[in-house]
Amino acid sequence: MTKKILILGANGFIGSNLSEQILNEKDWTVIGFDRSDHKLKECIGHDRFEFKCGDLFEHKAWIEDQVQKADVVLPLIAIANPALYVSDPLLVFNLDFESNLDVVKLCVKYKKRIIFPSTSEVYGMSKDIPFDEENSSLVLGPINKQRWIYSCAKQMLDRVIYAYGIHEGLDYTIFRPFNWLGPKMDDIFAKKENSSRAIIQFINNILYQRPIKLVDGGEQKRCFTYIGDGVNALIKMIENKNDCASQRIFNIGNPENNLSMKDAAAELVAVMKEYEKYCHFAEKADIQTVSSEQHFGKSYEDVSERVPSINNAKQHLDWAPTKNFREIIKSTYDYHLVKNPGEIDPS
Repeated sequence: MTKKILILGANGFIGSNLSEQILNEKDWTVIGFDRSDHKLKECIGHDRFEFKCGDLFEHKAWIEDQVQKADVVLPLIAIANPALYVSDPLLVFNLDFESNLDVVKLCVKYKKRIIFPSTSEVYGMSKDIPFDEENSSLVLGPINKQRWIYSCAKQMLDRVIYAYGIHEGLDYTIFRPFNWLGPKMDDIFAKKENSSRAIIQFINNILYQRPIKLVDGGEQKRCFTYIGDGVNALIKMIENKNDCASQRIFNIGNPENNLSMKDAAAELVAVMKEYEKYCHFAEKADIQTVSSEQHFGKSYEDVSERVPSINNAKQHLDWAPTKNFREIIKSTYDYHLVKNPGEIDPS
């Protein structure tokens, strides 16, 4: 019997890539839900894809009905932009925690399998390198650093889901993405600054001839992971052969792509110079240093390094990442600059 997969947030970065790959490679049916569908043009009209346009806060009855009908539920709707953690922490709490908790409870009620997106940020300022899903401490900053509300919300949901697994038999998988990057991530051509996550914002700043702003010098390191590699891991979690992913937590990242934001920015400029239509933007790229307080405000705090252990994913999912950072950037540029070029509005 074909699986029916409910993806809340199907138009997002992960949801759109996952939906497309499922339809291309599997015989599963996908029920997608989101506020828009502009990233789903390869899926709309497919005979195994259904889409509902709506808001998570306003379509609770529809969502409950779909959870009942689904085999696997992926609640991928969340705010994942550090600028918003600081500027609108209550919205982050309402959406990322409260609304997703409602979905978790529905999965418990109807005994449905849930694959939940945690985050590398739950490890916070842990001194463990690499981060281990089973043993590393999860260390967050003080309350006045509102940046941590996202991490705290995700961590609490991880703990609730785990408890439901132990005490109510919930069949869950928790995955922690480590800086997934690639096609369909945010909008490279967005006119408004600071509407995207860091790497896409850097690219956007190059195109609009705005300075790339390295927070506190850009010495923070991140392990960048290709979205296609991440989606391959999710497919394995959904398949769940021999219950390999049931009641487990997986870091999904690429420890070999451990770059500072400073080095990542330099590579973005260098690779863009290989694209004839855009090389003149890269030639004029301006990289500046700003303080975290100047850029995000006093409520921001960051960590120097996030390196995942991926032993769990290798052992239980037979998964490993494949692309280096330069290959990831090339795939991102190919999708956004070549296949789907946008208009740059300098006004």
